[in-house]
Amino acid sequence: MSLTIPRRDLVLGLAGAAAAGWATSRLAAAPAAPAEPLQGNINHSVSRWCYGKLSLDDLCRACQRIGIKSVELVRETDWPTLQKYGLTCAMTSAGLGIEKGFNRREYHDQLVADLERLVPLAAAAKMPSIICMSGNRQGMADDEGMKNCEAGVKRVVGLCEKHQVNLVMELLNSKVDHADYMCDHTVWGVELCKRVGSERFKLLYDIYHMQIMEGDLIRTIREHAEYIAHYHTGGNPGRNEIDERQEINYPAVMRAIVATGYQGFVGQEFVPADPDPLVSLERCIRICDV
Repeated sequence: MSLTIPRRDLVLGLAGAAAAGWATSRLAAAPAAPAEPLQGNINHSVSRWCYGKLSLDDLCRACQRIGIKSVELVRETDWPTLQKYGLTCAMTSAGLGIEKGFNRREYHDQLVADLERLVPLAAAAKMPSIICMSGNRQGMADDEGMKNCEAGVKRVVGLCEKHQVNLVMELLNSKVDHADYMCDHTVWGVELCKRVGSERFKLLYDIYHMQIMEGDLIRTIREHAEYIAHYHTGGNPGRNEIDERQEINYPAVMRAIVATGYQGFVGQEFVPADPDPLVSLERCIRICDV
């Protein structure tokens, strides 16, 4: 998920500071002026860990003003704060971290127990999706890892179906940010989805990560849209703002996503490098608001 901030203990909690050099006085509150309404073709979300120097309340107020519907990658203890501002958590944090995922059977009992607790809570709170990870290879063949992931996910996917909550495995790059991560190509993730065979198990297609590993973003999205439950953004190279300073044509990618009939969320997961992270967030939301 490069500014080489390790993508947190993503599923264990919030990371600390997202980028150095932010002016503390400018982090205290969102701009007061009301924002121009968004078009409504995309459900916008933002990853909490990218704004670690902001209080959750301040981030929620900014989202409310801009028209962002979700703050994601938080634990259930933060849901009441989101709900206070009329927001949802489009992707709930869970698991043991990026390196320890379903590709190793020794983690299955713990991962399944966590999900058995969390899935009913997410359903009751109307939180649509929970993240999961493949884990790192550590010398394991990809086919063996896929078989292990299939076995582990099948232990809990029935519960997800019962409660209508998505379990979503993230695609990450193993070239720059997450060396050795197994679910690092779309075709591997799609094959796992086919083997699991449930509408409640899909992929988190991180545009930044897959640009690094594969490119060919729009064709991939068109061909595999049925297996994608969530999208993330990030500028490449550097994982900063998704504007003209990086190589991905985000308006074109967003138009392709909308054209598939996608009804889920697009989560901004860039690390702000500009002095005012909330101004940066709004600018990048509008880049994606096609």
